[in-house]
Amino acid sequence: MTRTPHTGHHPHGRRPLASLAAGTLGVALTVAGTSMALAPAVSAANVTGQITGYQGLCLDDRSASTANLNPVQVYTCNGTNAQSWTVDSTGNTVQVLGKCLDVHSAGTANGTAVDLYDCNGTGAQTWVPQSNGELLNPSSGKCLDDTGSGGSGTQVQIWSCAGTANQKWTLPSGTGGGGGGGGGLNTSVAPGGNFDLSVWELQEPTGSPGSPTTIVPSRLEGANGYQDSYFYTDQNDGAMTFWDPENGVTTPNSNYSRSELREMNSDGSAANWFAAGTTNTLSATLKVTQVPNHVCVGQIHLGSGGSTKPLLELFYYSNGDIKMAIEQTPAGGNEVLTYVGNVPVGTQWSYVIGLSDSTISLSLNGGAAQTWTASSTFDGYGMYFKAGDYDQTSGSDSSVGARVGFYALSISHG
Repeated sequence: MTRTPHTGHHPHGRRPLASLAAGTLGVALTVAGTSMALAPAVSAANVTGQITGYQGLCLDDRSASTANLNPVQVYTCNGTNAQSWTVDSTGNTVQVLGKCLDVHSAGTANGTAVDLYDCNGTGAQTWVPQSNGELLNPSSGKCLDDTGSGGSGTQVQIWSCAGTANQKWTLPSGTGGGGGGGGGLNTSVAPGGNFDLSVWELQEPTGSPGSPTTIVPSRLEGANGYQDSYFYTDQNDGAMTFWDPENGVTTPNSNYSRSELREMNSDGSAANWFAAGTTNTLSATLKVTQVPNHVCVGQIHLGSGGSTKPLLELFYYSNGDIKMAIEQTPAGGNEVLTYVGNVPVGTQWSYVIGLSDSTISLSLNGGAAQTWTASSTFDGYGMYFKAGDYDQTSGSDSSVGARVGFYALSISHG
């Protein structure tokens, strides 16, 4: 997707990408809109989690440094401590790693950089969440701003508040104005206008038995990209929404249909990465609004190696329970199911699934990472991520199924 900067902006150049330590990720809630109202939204004090912005990128302390004047940037969401922000609505501060989000030298001009500094109670460190998703710095009268064109690694700045997508931020749960979408999602474009779908292929619950319809990345990309009744942008909050009726077409190796994304490489080939010596993460913010029994919303599937099974699946149940299912061998059919949390139906929540060597990790709603060890029987298998709506019921009723909306979705390998 091409980012659209404000009229008159002079975007920063691309910054070096950071290498960050492992940490946590939180639920994200905000209200979409373009109101220029300057009254603060009602919020709870001291809530910690990620802050997401334009195109689902996270507010990030570059290189997880605590040095004064360290740049604050937007970066691919990865669940690290550098992206675990505490929003204190009592003192109107935004903090990470014990330092405060600070307007450089208390500047007031458009384009003034934003960095970290010792918390000192000055106006340069005051941030008031607005009902439309903006973060206002009253001292300058300007809003926290992503240039909208620099991509991951771009330092944030202040700019005249304009209600544009690159000034809207999704704060941790309990801050901001309540439920709804966030992160500047545009309700009038296809999912490819809000999300980078260049590395995803869509599988839908249509087609012929054993051969579901697939939509390649080039058809998904952009504001005018592919969408239909099974994959679309929610007109209320901009969520990338998946609908999967239980009577849909299935793959030859499953009894359940799906409306789900499958990871691809940038050249259009099927992703097939290896966990040895690498850290691989799938990060998402989502909301399940309909589910008959349970639905898979994220997984690591096996690629090369001769198995059609997943290594793991993250399940969401109709009572709000969230469970991690981990297979014990590539043959499948022997998964171990672990309860990891509960979020009511219709409530946004976030996860980060990770695999590094044989260590599986899950960070859920700002909690500490839970870890498991993958069996050595998976050594040598290729892997790929999947995300979306893989309903775990089958039947003949086209009105029964699962519906899942995503507000942020990103992958990292390194």
